Amino acid sequence: MQSGEGKTVARAGPTRAAGPGRSRLRQPRLANLVADQLRDRILSQELGDGALLPKQEELLEEFGVSLPPIREALRILETEGLVTVLRGNTGGAVVRAPQASKVAYMLGLVLQAERVGVDDVAVALRSLEPVCAALAARRADRHATVAAVLAARVETSRAVLDDADEYVHQARVFHEELVAGCGNATMILLVGALESLWSAHVDTLARQSVQLGAFDDRAARVRSVEDHVALLGAIETGEAARAEELARAHFSAPERHEFVAAGTTVHGTLLRDA
Repeated sequence: MQSGEGKTVARAGPTRAAGPGRSRLRQPRLANLVADQLRDRILSQELGDGALLPKQEELLEEFGVSLPPIREALRILETEGLVTVLRGNTGGAVVRAPQASKVAYMLGLVLQAERVGVDDVAVALRSLEPVCAALAARRADRHATVAAVLAARVETSRAVLDDADEYVHQARVFHEELVAGCGNATMILLVGALESLWSAHVDTLARQSVQLGAFDDRAARVRSVEDHVALLGAIETGEAARAEELARAHFSAPERHEFVAAGTTVHGTLLRDA
């Protein structure tokens, strides 16, 4: 069976006279093969976000299969979130390329379904964010990348020291930028998702209840920004072990999490618009 660029979609195993049971097994297999090739085109960005997949008639001709496997392949891709199938006379399948920002949302939904507490997210961050700090300190280009960004964030944080609510927001962004600057794509994606979850709860739940814990005290905010300055210094001088130690001590302080984590479960829907 022909596929794009002269390739064929191979059937699994030899062709046999098939009874009803064998026929039911073969069709999903063809659908998976078609879905695999279309998925590869999306993930390789051959088909960009917002692009239209070829119409069903074109797919029928390209892959040389019947309509049911094509429809099943589109259903598979729609379930994976890689396409949106539009019904009706002007229908079609619109490509939805994977977005890093959606990882946090899906993670949040899973944690919410499992009734996981926000304090569980805090423990994960306390374990993983210091590793990101060490990675950032090891970057050869750390001065032009992560250090410059964090230095600017320290200044914006200092400027709002008298505003507890806004300071907490700026401090959260500092941590998000630290992870984003660590230089390891996997850590940026995974730990960044946790940071987004944590920030959503700090920005939303804490503000709704007007409970900022120790950060209601200006002295606590001053200590917080001083911690950030020390951590920035270790990154600038390339002291990876020191940066990791400072980050661990900073995030372990009770005021970093007690005001939002206590008795609260994860709400993934806070990231709906991410």
